[in-house]
Amino acid sequence: MSALPITPVYTGIVTVTGGRKGKALSSDGRLDLEVGLPDASGGPHQTNPEQLFGAGYAACFGSAVQSIARRQKLEIGEVAITSHVSLGKTQNEEWSLGVELHIKVAGIARAQAEELVAAADKICPYSYATRGNIVVQLIVEDA
Repeated sequence: MSALPITPVYTGIVTVTGGRKGKALSSDGRLDLEVGLPDASGGPHQTNPEQLFGAGYAACFGSAVQSIARRQKLEIGEVAITSHVSLGKTQNEEWSLGVELHIKVAGIARAQAEELVAAADKICPYSYATRGNIVVQLIVEDA
């Protein structure tokens, strides 16, 4: 039974052993990979937590953009999001993340894409979770 103040619709379960130099395995076996330090930190060229977070955020945000477009009955083309998740230290020497989402929405004008992105930012669960906790920049680019 969950102690979360939400009613879960889905719960992804992943067990990581060994921390940043370990193994990640989902309960359904679909995710099964070695994780490591980023290459810049002497990592062994394995998937790292920042990449996993970036993939999740980009996928979720892309779905939020598509959802807003459907609600507005707006025909759009492909939504492509490239995430840049940075690991670094704050001015207080504490570890933190920073995110840039580079967003391209095909089939509509840039101004319209910017409106869609702003609306998507309000409904995306990852945006909600990060809001006020880490710096996130949403950068709309021409598709």
